[in-house]
Amino acid sequence: DMMGLVGPLGRVLGPRGLMPSPRAGTVTPDVAKVVKEYKAGKVEFRNDKGGNIHAMVGKLSFDPQKLTENIEAFIHYIAAMKPAAVKGTYIRSISISATMSPGVRVAA
Repeated sequence: DMMGLVGPLGRVLGPRGLMPSPRAGTVTPDVAKVVKEYKAGKVEFRNDKGGNIHAMVGKLSFDPQKLTENIEAFIHYIAAMKPAAVKGTYIRSISISATMSPGVRVAA
């Protein structure tokens, strides 16, 4: 239903990676449920063509301890998603950065 209304925005939002989609859960008839999930701490992540995963794990206002916990939880979640057929190293390196700033390598 909603995609018919949002569809014309595809030319602008699509190339920027901002197009809402039902699969990602950003187009839904139950908006209250989605808002509740995000307030509870739901985090979205996506990967690009190079196999890099992009996700927000915190804000500048967070305590260093909280940021560390969020990063560790995210790494454990990604590692648990490793398909059984994938052999070798699944996570090769980890970098962290603020929006529009260079990345700093956390682990190799």
